[in-house]
Amino acid sequence: MASQFHQNSGSSTAVMEIKPVYMSPLPSKNESKEAIPTTTLPDSSTRWTSSDEEKQVDDSSPPTSPTTAQAKERWNYPRTNIPRLQEYYHLSYIIVSLLFLSPFIGYTTAAFLNNIFHTRFGRRGVALVASCSHLIAYIIIAVHPPYPVLVIAFALAGFGNGIADAGWNAFIGNMDRANELLGVLHGLYGAGAVISPLIATTMITKAGLPWYAFYYLMIGLAGLEIVITGTGFRKASGREYRDSVAASSGSSNGGLKEVLFKKPGARVAWLCAVFLLGYVGIEVALGGWIVEFMIQVRHGGAFESGLTATGFWLGLTIGRFILGFITPRIGEKLAIMIYLPITVGFELLFWLVPQFIVSAVAVGLQGFFLGPLFPAAIVAMSKLLPHHLHVGAIGFAAAFGGSGAAVLPFAVGAIAQAKGVQVLQPIILALLAAIFLVWCGLPRIGKKKD
Repeated sequence: MASQFHQNSGSSTAVMEIKPVYMSPLPSKNESKEAIPTTTLPDSSTRWTSSDEEKQVDDSSPPTSPTTAQAKERWNYPRTNIPRLQEYYHLSYIIVSLLFLSPFIGYTTAAFLNNIFHTRFGRRGVALVASCSHLIAYIIIAVHPPYPVLVIAFALAGFGNGIADAGWNAFIGNMDRANELLGVLHGLYGAGAVISPLIATTMITKAGLPWYAFYYLMIGLAGLEIVITGTGFRKASGREYRDSVAASSGSSNGGLKEVLFKKPGARVAWLCAVFLLGYVGIEVALGGWIVEFMIQVRHGGAFESGLTATGFWLGLTIGRFILGFITPRIGEKLAIMIYLPITVGFELLFWLVPQFIVSAVAVGLQGFFLGPLFPAAIVAMSKLLPHHLHVGAIGFAAAFGGSGAAVLPFAVGAIAQAKGVQVLQPIILALLAAIFLVWCGLPRIGKKKD
């Protein structure tokens, strides 16, 4: 999701995985029970105030009885919160976390509609639908509407991301030297994840602009996306796509039903979809929660802890550029079976050695070896499946996998809310082991099929 919530560093390009969403700091166990969380977006910083201070902030609030004073605040309770949503959001963590789940709806919808868009409208249609979805979503967010509308806007942005993810990964995955090209494409995503929070931070903290001002910039970029992709794919009609599929397979078939339920392609599609679901969830959960972990568990300062997230995304970016040239020489299946155990080793180092510097270095190296996993999985699918199934299968896997950026960080946050942010490391370790086993289930990857 090309949205940005600043506290932890990190994001995304419009055609890649969803941009990481950064979590609000969890209250410590020593906080007063009467503390009320006041969360602002996108920097997700939380100010804990007493009940008396809250009354001073909102002098218009009617007097409360002892019973209502103990009730937890919701987006629609007390009623004075509803108009206040247009400027800032007084919400519990679980309600704010709906923003992380809403792109899942968009991504899931994109997974099922991707092949239809390609068949009827071609890549020209994919380009326009994706970029226009981004533009509309960012316009809605920029006017900072009531919170429920914000949730809908992020679902629309997730739909645009899912359609673009599917289309551009399938498009580049079929090219010669696809590993290198996808490494560059996904590397640019990592670069955006490093740069965009720095821009947002400067706008908010240095220029004194409100959080939604960042989306004025996003509106401009979405407009640029419409111009560039619309121009680049202006002749890529639905007929051209159908003809290219028919020429390579003798049939224009290749719908989602065949991809998901007809052997042997269904096995590859589902395994890669689950693998990408876990991978993207690891990437976004680790990148999104690392700052809070370093502050609460490693007792680092805010600035130093923020740098660890920057190090993670920088490692991810460098890994995609560098290992993208090494992976095809090793072979996609073997390469990932090497990268994942190395990542597990650094994860264990990160978890078991309670030193701030060791953790900071370990998380950066995790990013380095995690980086090439997404591009390598796309290339593996293009080699294992016939050409007419590429858009349907790769599109479904990319969109389904992208939903991991919404579901798994939300799950981590829900568990962390109850058990503490230290649960991040065993969860990440378990997910790394799980996707390794899923990857081992893929058939042997030979030469690319036509």
